[in-house]
Amino acid sequence: MKKDIHPKYFDKAKTTCVCGATYNFGSTKETINVEICGNCHPFYTGNEKVLDTAGRVEKFKTRATKATVKKAPKKGK
Repeated sequence: MKKDIHPKYFDKAKTTCVCGATYNFGSTKETINVEICGNCHPFYTGNEKVLDTAGRVEKFKTRATKATVKKAPKKGK
């Protein structure tokens, strides 16, 4: 391997989130600032909201229920 081509590796790189949580990870950067982490992410905290301003979810659910309901066949002549 060639010498002096790899960046310096920091075992205890300080990672700071906007919410104030700090973590230590291994990285090639000494400090890392992130906007969202596992401590404040809505998916992981359970505060996830589904924004449905046009009612698309309800429309899909009604179409799906209509598609599963089978109509009785008509009797022919």
